[in-house]
Order: sequence, then C-alpha cells, then structure tokens
Amino acid sequence: MAPRNILSVDSAEHHSPFGRSFTSSSPIAEAAIARDLAQFADDDSETSADETSESSTVRPYSRRPSSSYAGTNPHSLAGSYRRPGFFTSVNHATVLPSNGEYQPLTQAERDQAIDEERHLLSDNRVIAAEEGHGRSQGLQGKLSRVFSASSAQASSSKQYGSIRSSDGRDSETTALLASPPNNGMGPEEIDRKWEEAVTAGLINTTWKREAEVIGRYSAPLMVTFLLQYSLTVASIFTIGHLGKEELGAVSLASMTASITGNAVYSGLATSLDTLCAQAYGSGKRKLVGLQMLRMVYFLWLVTIPIAVLWYFSEHILAKIVPEKRVAEMAGLYLKIALLGTPGYACFESGKRYLQAQGVFSASLYVLIVCAPLNAFLNWFFVWKLQWGFIGAPIAVVITETLLPIGLFAYIYFCVGSECWCGFTKRAFDNWGPMIRLALPGLIMVEAECLAFEVLTLASSYLGTSELAAQAILSTISSITWQIPFPLSIAGSTRIANLIGASLVGAAKTTAKVSFCGATIVGLFNMVLLSSLRSYIPMLFSSDPEVIKIVAQVLPLCAAFQLFDALAANCNGILRGLGRQEIGGYIQLFCYYAIAMPISMGTAFSLNWGVMGLWTGVALALLLVSATEAIFISRISWERSVDEAQLRNEQI
Repeated sequence: MAPRNILSVDSAEHHSPFGRSFTSSSPIAEAAIARDLAQFADDDSETSADETSESSTVRPYSRRPSSSYAGTNPHSLAGSYRRPGFFTSVNHATVLPSNGEYQPLTQAERDQAIDEERHLLSDNRVIAAEEGHGRSQGLQGKLSRVFSASSAQASSSKQYGSIRSSDGRDSETTALLASPPNNGMGPEEIDRKWEEAVTAGLINTTWKREAEVIGRYSAPLMVTFLLQYSLTVASIFTIGHLGKEELGAVSLASMTASITGNAVYSGLATSLDTLCAQAYGSGKRKLVGLQMLRMVYFLWLVTIPIAVLWYFSEHILAKIVPEKRVAEMAGLYLKIALLGTPGYACFESGKRYLQAQGVFSASLYVLIVCAPLNAFLNWFFVWKLQWGFIGAPIAVVITETLLPIGLFAYIYFCVGSECWCGFTKRAFDNWGPMIRLALPGLIMVEAECLAFEVLTLASSYLGTSELAAQAILSTISSITWQIPFPLSIAGSTRIANLIGASLVGAAKTTAKVSFCGATIVGLFNMVLLSSLRSYIPMLFSSDPEVIKIVAQVLPLCAAFQLFDALAANCNGILRGLGRQEIGGYIQLFCYYAIAMPISMGTAFSLNWGVMGLWTGVALALLLVSATEAIFISRISWERSVDEAQLRNEQI
C-alpha cells in the first residue's frame, strides 16, 4: 500500500473546531435524520416498540426507564463510559478543540463498564469476591456476556417485578425468561451498590489495577495501529533499496496521496459518525446502510477531481520540486495508485457503518489478513518479478481493493448485514446535510495533515539524498508514535470513565499511571533509536549518503521521543477531562507559530539541512509536553466531574 499518513479518523469530529456543527445533537443532523425517517420505509416499521428496542444495540436514551436501567445515574461507570475512539489519528496530529459530547453506548460497552464496577466493588470489599470476579472468568463468563441483553432484562424483572400491560400482553419491561437465573447480581443491583459506595467514598483504586486496565485497553489498539501503518512501511522498505531517487519519489507520492487523497476521504467520511450513529440510535436500522451508500457515491464523485489531479501530478510536481526525475516517478506512482482509490473510499465508509453499530474490531481482523499480504505483494512484485518501482503501487491497488472486500465479507458472514438497505435510488437524495456535515471534517483533517507533510516538501529543496533521508526519518518517527498514541487513548478512555463516575482520586491515579507508562515508552524509544542509529537506516536504504544523513539526525529524533510520548499522554489526559480545547490551542501555537518558522529558518537560513527541519519539531514537542503537564497539575478535576454529571443528566 502507498505510504499513507492518515490511519483512520474515527470520531474525528469530536476534535474539530467546527465540532458543534456536526455532532449528534447538531440541528443539521437532526433535520437530516428526521427527513429520512419521514420518507424512508424501513423493513422493521411494523415491529412493536419492544422488538425495535431489543433489535438495536445502541438504544435511544429516551427508551431507558431511568429508575431501572443501569448507567443513567451520574455516578455510574456505565453512564459515563466513553468509547476509545474520541481522537484523531493523523501522525503527530493536533488535538483540535472539541465540545466533548458523548455518543450512545452499545450493549457491549455497557457490559464492559458494569464489569468494571463489579471488579472495583469487589476489590473495595463492598460486595463478595465471587460476585465481583466470577462473571468475567472462564467459559461461563463469556457465555454470560454473549447473552448480556437477556440477563439484563431478567435482572430488571427480578428487582422490579414483571410488568405487564392492563390487557395482559408483554410490555417493554416484561421479563424475557420465566425463571431468571440467580447466579449473581444483575446490572441494576450492581449500579445501586456502586452509587451507594461512591457516595460513601468507599471506591478507591491502585496503581496495579489501573496499569492492568490501561494495558488491556491499549494492547489491541497498538496492534491495529502498527498493522495499518505497516502498509506504509512495506512500500518504504521495498522501494528504498532500489535507490535514493526511488525512495524520494515514494516519499513525495506519499505526501501527495495523503493530502489530496486519504485526508479528503477520511475527512468527508467523518459525517457518518453522526448520521449513521443517530440513524441506528433511532431504531431505523436500514437507514444506517442508506447513509453509508450515500457517502460511498459521494466519495466516488469526489474521486473524479482527485483522479484528474493525480493523473497530471507529474507536471504539477515538476513545477514544485526541483528534482524532475523524482517528480516523474512520483507521478507514475500516483497514476497507478489511482486505481485503488474507489476501494479506499468504500473502506472508510464501511468502517463507520460498522462503528455506528458498535462493531470496532472488524478493521483489525481485516488488517490481520491484508497487512502481511501487502508486505508479500510488495516483495513479490518489486524483487521477485523484477517489476521495480511500479511494483509497489500495484501492490497498493490490490491491497486497497481487498480492504473493503474483506470488510464487507465480515459484514455478510459475521455482523452488520441487518443494517444494509440494498442498492436504492434514494441514495442519490438528501445529500445537502451530509455534505454540510462532511466539509468541516475535511478542513480539520487537511489542516492537521498539511502542517507536518510540508516538511517533506521542504526537504526536496535540499536535494535528493535529503528527501530520501526525510522519508526514512518520518517513517521511523511514525512507527515509534504507534505505541504512545494508543496508550494515550487508553488513558483518556479510563480517565473519562472515572471522571464520569465522580471518582476524582481514582482518575488522578490513572493519570499518574499513564504518565509513568508514557515515560517508560518514551525512554524505550529513545534508547532504541540511539543505540541502533547506525543500523536502522540500512533497513530502508542501501545508499551510503542517505544512511549517513539519517544516522546523523536520528539522535535528535531519539531525544524528542520522550517529549513526544509525554505530549501524547498529556493530550489523552486532557481529552479524558473534557478539556481538549486547551491542548488544541497549545499545540496550534507551538506547532504553527514556533515549530514551522524555526524548522524553515534553521534548515535553509542556517544551512542545517534535515537536522534543521526536525529541530523546530523537537522544540515544539518539548514546549507542548511541559505546558500541558503544568496545566494538568493545576487544573480543577472537580470541575470536570461536575461537567460530566451535567452531560449525563442531559442524556
């Protein structure tokens, strides 16, 4: 796959300065959904209210009996649980200001939060140990989670009675099982115990527990991020050994594809995070598929100007970069890679289609298959078949075509097909709200991507060797970034949950644990890059001059690894506290007002070359991590608790 710096932009609208215009409560989104609901004939429109409620994993909050449904009180983890998707994943992306709104819970997420409550209650000796830990261990625990919806209803009927309507028919709260199992506390009982314990100040946590939780959250995210970025690394590895011109060309093609292709698709598709999620929450499952189909057609339409730009990119790049041979090869790369853009557009839309239904692991399963296949295809085409430079973009096309095929195969055989609406002419109607929601996401992602990719463009004016070295350094920095960034996501998720549950002390403990974890990761990356600075460049290139430049700059890259990890961790803590706008303003100032001018000045005015390009970035990361750490140490965590309770009361 082509070097792409946009990994995914799950829930990217939550970090946009335009976030208020396209959140789930946006008037534009509400009007679009209302219009579709009024016109769209869903196959389930004749079903009863209880059937509709049970068929949807993301249940509208208005259908939840506030007195009998766990997670609606402000002290409950189930009521405050935040998905680990409130982030942008552009490499070294700026965390832009957000309004910090929450998305509805899926049943699986609610069950996970209830399990956390069970464990904490047990560890603090509020309930018996077997009540707190028995549910999540062994086969019985797994089966219990599979049938969690039924057990939750059964538990509800046990505590509140089996409620029937006056004519004897079942109502929404009628027990699904005649004899509910009596093998443990139900969600409502756990929720009641939890609120009593929180009110009494009995809930505390430990460093060990929080380290285990953060490790459990971050491990699958790290695998996903590394797998997806391996699609980029495969092309760098295979092409880099052909020569420095080829390596510079693939770097230039990567920048162009990222800014004019992937960023466009990812940014526009963010509107589905609102439209699909709200359609699913409304109980109209087929409307989710309709929204996705509209986005696929829209992205295919947008592909037309992208295709024109990529087809003539050779002539355009030749006027921007001084190395004509590099521009020619980059243009050839883009012409071939163009054939994979329709598949990439489908993949971006399909991911959000599944995420709206609470399915977040599908892309990981697809990448587990496609990432190794992509590496093999790059080697097979470039070296085995001796196709040379054009072998890598051909591997791009095949991989990007297989990604949506694998994703839709997962939908067909595993989960998600019930929301597919079929091919319909209605997909060409009501595009206006979708486009108005999509454009802010596009602007946000483009702004993030362009800020750092401009370094690659600047390096082309230093020479072919410098451009090739910059490509290697960017790749190395991005690989190391895939570890602290998921760690920050895990910390953000956990802190948000604990803040929503009014557990300030536990949230502070989690912040300290994540801070120590980021320090360990940063030091590890620092030692790794420093000790292997003479060997790592050889993995990417065989050119002695390129290897020499990379080896000279790697100590600087190694030095800011600690600041990079700490900055990511501070951003995660701020997101968990709902104060990401602070991180956004700090980063915008440090990156754009400080880093870029210093990088350009030292690289060209002082003739520091590639070293100068990275000097500004290193200084910016130092300032970001230090400033945000000081702010976090002085912030009022109780204010974040009050804001979280207010959000929960409004849900």
